[in-house]
Amino acid sequence: MDLQLRSKTAFISGSTQGIGFAIAKQLLQEGANVIINGRTEERVNYAVAQLKKEVPDAFVKGIAADFSTVSEVEKLIAELPSVDILINNVGIFELKPFEEISDADWLKFIEVNIMSGVRLSRALFPKMIEKNWGRIIFISSESAMNVPASMIHYGMTKTAMLAISNGLAKRTKGTGVTVNTLLGGPVYSEGVADTITEIAATLNIEVEQMKSNIITNANPTSLLQRFIDPSEIATLAVFLASPLSTAINGASLRADGGVLTTLT
Repeated sequence: MDLQLRSKTAFISGSTQGIGFAIAKQLLQEGANVIINGRTEERVNYAVAQLKKEVPDAFVKGIAADFSTVSEVEKLIAELPSVDILINNVGIFELKPFEEISDADWLKFIEVNIMSGVRLSRALFPKMIEKNWGRIIFISSESAMNVPASMIHYGMTKTAMLAISNGLAKRTKGTGVTVNTLLGGPVYSEGVADTITEIAATLNIEVEQMKSNIITNANPTSLLQRFIDPSEIATLAVFLASPLSTAINGASLRADGGVLTTLT
C-alpha cells in the first residue's frame, strides 16, 4: 500500500534506537524525509549511518539534543526545518518503589517524557495549522491506563500524554491536521533488553526465561504472549502519519498485544 508519504518531512524525538528508530526506518521506506534525534552526536551519527545502510538513497539526518536540558531543546527547535510529521517518542523509564522516587526523579520524568512533547508541539503545531496539514503522534504506553506499581512516575507521564494529545486535537477542528496517541505494549527495545539482561544475571537465569517470566507474571492478560517488536509499533505509527489516516483524530490507538482488557 502506498501511504502517500513521499516529500513529507518527519521529526522523531528519541529515535537512535527502539521504537523511534523503527518508525524512522519505515517512514524512510515510504519515501519520507526523516530527521532523527538522540542525546549525543555519536549516537545520532551512528543511527543515521545505519538507516542509510538499511534504506539506501533515503534522505535522513540527525540533530543531537538531550531533552532533559531546556537550552538544548530550544537549540534543536531552532534548527528544525518545516516539519509535516512530529513523532513525540523520547522517553525514559526505570523500576523504582514509590517511596524512593524523589522530587528530582519526578521532575526529570516530567521534563523528558512530558515537556519534550509539549515544547515540540507548541513550536510545530501552529505551522501545521497554517499549512492546513500535519500529523502529531504521541508514543504513549499501555502503562498510561494500567499504571505499574513499580514505575508510577513513568506511568503518570504516559497518562499525561493522553490528556495533552486529546486537548490539542480539539484545536484542529476543520483542518487537515490530526493529533493522536499510540499506546504500545511491552516492547523489547534496547533499553528494556539491557534491564532484563541485568535482572536475569542477578537471578542467575537465562534471558529468554526472564522474558517469559515477565510476560507471564507482569503481563498475564497479554494475548500476544511475547514482547512486541519495535517494528510492530512502528507500522501503526507510520499509518497514523500518512494522509490515509485523516479520519483518525483525537484518538488513542492500541498496539499493546492485548494487555489492556477494557473495551475502550
